Amino acid sequence: MKARIHVFLKPGVLDPQGAAVAGALKTMGYDEVTEARQGKLIELELSGTDAAQAETRVKEMCDKLLANPVIENFTVEIE
Repeated sequence: MKARIHVFLKPGVLDPQGAAVAGALKTMGYDEVTEARQGKLIELELSGTDAAQAETRVKEMCDKLLANPVIENFTVEIE
């Protein structure tokens, strides 16, 4: 079983890396880019076959280590 976690800064939190990406793309002529936000993707291989239990455990992992709940949001996909 695989878990895919997407972690992004919450709206309103300063994202200097995203701003740098947006600025660089505009400099390269991609004027349609109005904003960029940078996040991270974490993939975990999990043992077991219970998807509901896996999702609960992965959310615990995110709350305790993988995401900072003060400034980041996350989504979890279980495959």
